[in-house]
Amino acid sequence: MGRELEYFFYPRSVAVFGSFREGAIAREILRNIVEGGFEGEVVPVNPRGGQVEVAGRTFEIVRKLERSVDVAIIAVPAKVVPSLIDEIGPLVRGAVVISAGFSEVGNRELERELVEKAKKHGIRLIGPNCAGIFGVHGKFFGSFEVRVRKGGLALISQSGAFGGAALAMGNEEGIGFSAFVSYGNAADLNESDFLEYFADDPNTGVIALYIEGVKDGRRFLRALRYASVRKPVIVLKAGKSASGARAAASHTGSLSGSYEIYRAAFRQAGAIEVREMEELFDAAKAFEMHPKAGRRVVVITNSGGPGVLAADKLEELGLEMAGLSVETVEKLRSFLPPQCSVKNPIDLIADADYTRYRRTIETVCRDDNVDAILVICVPPIFVPSGEVARAVIEADCGKPIVVNFMAGELVRDGLELLEKDGIKNFPTPERAARALLWLSLR
Repeated sequence: MGRELEYFFYPRSVAVFGSFREGAIAREILRNIVEGGFEGEVVPVNPRGGQVEVAGRTFEIVRKLERSVDVAIIAVPAKVVPSLIDEIGPLVRGAVVISAGFSEVGNRELERELVEKAKKHGIRLIGPNCAGIFGVHGKFFGSFEVRVRKGGLALISQSGAFGGAALAMGNEEGIGFSAFVSYGNAADLNESDFLEYFADDPNTGVIALYIEGVKDGRRFLRALRYASVRKPVIVLKAGKSASGARAAASHTGSLSGSYEIYRAAFRQAGAIEVREMEELFDAAKAFEMHPKAGRRVVVITNSGGPGVLAADKLEELGLEMAGLSVETVEKLRSFLPPQCSVKNPIDLIADADYTRYRRTIETVCRDDNVDAILVICVPPIFVPSGEVARAVIEADCGKPIVVNFMAGELVRDGLELLEKDGIKNFPTPERAARALLWLSLR
């Protein structure tokens, strides 16, 4: 589908329109752009002129935009946005309209005028009523939301507030982002445009989409299918219930429609639907590590209880507890203490150390009946979690491994080692099991 929206996420120049007083949205966006390390030209614009100091830099505020820029970020009162677009039309390629007060509150005529002015000048619009955009690999943080680390997840969110919360949660979960776009009322560009764009963006490995409703179902299905065959697309649909659908309609002015229709569309297109934010990031973490996995899983644990919980959840999700070959069982018995269980789940008992974990992982990895491995570690105080982490990292195994290191402070050292090696932790056996489900759906 091409890279026609690239200037939004990798701009060379940006103009920010609005008030630059302390606490104003435009000032916060300007600060985010500067602190994020943007290397292009930044132009603050306000009819009153003056100066603004952010992040140790002083900018002259121009009264009127007189030079061409790739992107305009607009945070001015809604009623003046259409005339501003008309004024700057010849100088701007794309506009991100942060301002609220359009169709989401019934002002459809004002939104229609905004779109007409943009079309007149060939400007593409994101918004209005949105939280802005990030192009993380372009060091462009054109939003007032929290900045994020560089990575491969592109987050497309109809809701700005959800997007901001998701970015903050992503930071806590150790997720790396390629981009973020909050598109609000979707007066021009919408979820379908961004699905097609990120499907072809080389810095994006996984796409996450939060939607409340779409206006063109056929176009959405085409775009979702186009993206899903190229990379994993994780979808969180809000407005599933009747009351949720009414709330979605009042939030962005979109039509939520029947949830069952959306579910069918997700399945038909090959997208992966999740039910809540936690699952969205678990799926993103799983795909950051592995492109896919088979359905036959072996569980390796040093604690029987969590192993049983993992087995229960795997079977509940429709995955299989792998049946180990006779050769694998005999090999495990040859080096494991007799107290250990060599059935699946394999219980290495509480004092399992580096060698026991590593040899077990390598042994089951060579079994043709095993597609993926779930490693659980609940370390006693006399076995450093870093030992088990090193065993996972250094094991000679080419099959997907997901890990569940439990017990907070006791596993901190191990989690730090895993994170440095790009291995994400799932804090419960059930979440680790569900991560394998996402991988099996590719």
